[in-house]
Order: sequence, then structure tokens, then C-alpha cells
Amino acid sequence: MATIPITKRGAEKLKEELHRLKTVERPAVINAIAEARAQGDLSENAEYEAAKDRQGFIEGRIMEIEGKLSAAQIIDPSALDAGGRVVFGATVELEDEDTGDAVKYQIVGEDEADLKHGLINVSSPIARALIGKEEGDTAEVQAPGGVRRYEVVAVSYI
Repeated sequence: MATIPITKRGAEKLKEELHRLKTVERPAVINAIAEARAQGDLSENAEYEAAKDRQGFIEGRIMEIEGKLSAAQIIDPSALDAGGRVVFGATVELEDEDTGDAVKYQIVGEDEADLKHGLINVSSPIARALIGKEEGDTAEVQAPGGVRRYEVVAVSYI
């Protein structure tokens, strides 16, 4: 099984979600199933069906998170020393060469990606274009509106 890169912060978030699912969500759905069973005829009991569906979702998510954590390669961006190159976990400040707009992204794993918070998936087109670049380099990204050119202004490992 291939390892999945994930930042230390991303691994902690997954562990917190797993803990919540096992200690809060799972017992709550078990109680809901027990209450629905107590109502009698299960063949026409919508609460029972909804609780069983929810239980299936929770158990599936628990298995998914456990699988991801077991295959995770946890990377602490603050411990990286990539010599100023853009690597997984790096925070990159870019400037759009056409518009002059400045943006800041951290390259993270699939589960952590959140563009609104500046977290981009390592397999996204922009991250793939940035990997290996250094300050002063230009990255060309194939965007839906055509090729965009970004200058790498700064690379940090935080």
C-alpha cells in the first residue's frame, strides 16, 4: 500500500475526527437504533432506517480514516530543510505575472486541501507546477482560462 503524505496538522485533525466518531457519534447512533427498535415494527420504521443509514456512514468513515492514518507519512513542515525549494508542506508566496496579485499557499495532502484557507492539494495543477521551484523562479500553470504564470516570491517551512 502506498504511503499518503499528510502534514502533522492534518494528521491531528483526522485523529480528532476519529476520536469524535468513536466516542460521540457511534454511541449516539447505537442509542438511536435501540430507541427505534423499542417502537416495534421495524419494516415501516423510518427512524430505524435513518439510524441504520447513519451507522453505516459512521462505520465507513471510521474505516476510511483508520486506513488513511495507517498509510500516512506524517510530515512536519517546520522540520523540513529543502534548501529553499518548494516541497510538500512548504508555504509559497506567489505573484501573478499578469495581474500582480499576490497569493500565499501551503502544499498539503488531499484531505487537508482548503483553498479558502490557502491550503492546496499536492496533486493539484498549481502545486505540481510549483514543486521543485525556488525563489525567483517562474511557474506556468495550465488553468481553465489559459496558461497562468506565477513568480515564486518566497518559500517557507512553517
